[in-house]
Amino acid sequence: MADIAHFPITKRWPPRNTDAIQLYSLTTPNGVKVSIALEEMGLAYDAHLVSFATNDQMSPEFLSLNPNNKIPAIIDPNGPGGKPLALFESGAILIYLAEKSGQLMADRYAVMQWLMWQMGGLGPMLGQLGFFHTFAGKEIEDPRPKERYRAEAARLLKVLDGALAGKDWVAGDYSIADIAIAPWLNTLQNFYKATDITGFDDLAHLPAYLARFLARPAVQRGLVQPPRD
Repeated sequence: MADIAHFPITKRWPPRNTDAIQLYSLTTPNGVKVSIALEEMGLAYDAHLVSFATNDQMSPEFLSLNPNNKIPAIIDPNGPGGKPLALFESGAILIYLAEKSGQLMADRYAVMQWLMWQMGGLGPMLGQLGFFHTFAGKEIEDPRPKERYRAEAARLLKVLDGALAGKDWVAGDYSIADIAIAPWLNTLQNFYKATDITGFDDLAHLPAYLARFLARPAVQRGLVQPPRD
């Protein structure tokens, strides 16, 4: 086991299990991707709450791990060659964990294409839609910004719905692609409350796909990690 005490972030968030993967996160759609993956893979981890309410993500300790000041980020004490590995960006972390565990990436290139699709399309578009529909952006009177993201979100949902025809999971077997995609659908439905304006409820496959995902015990455990104070 490698020593991770030299990472400044461990001073602010001390490890409870120094042999476990250290996860610095929050229960956002991007954050729970990693906690769900860790639960599904059965990998030991310590989940540390990075609170936006107190600007933890802007602290020097967090920035020492992720200079982009976004969650999630990890330190694996037992990285490649037995050396500690620090990593940020949820997609990169999912790929690393899948390769480390040998799980949830059976059809590698099919999984990768849908993972990149989520990272470059679905996540950013739903995030912007949430801003204009649910948060401060809803006060903007000009309807064009919200409509731009609503229309693109609706288009992307139709793309995903078509890909799920005849399949339970987007890349065939359940994979990190589903773990990347479905938390955003859950946020669209249960936090943004925007399924009606995107046509989600009328799609043939997406409602059942999300329900199937949320029914998984590891998903339920991962959705609440790290616990909020």
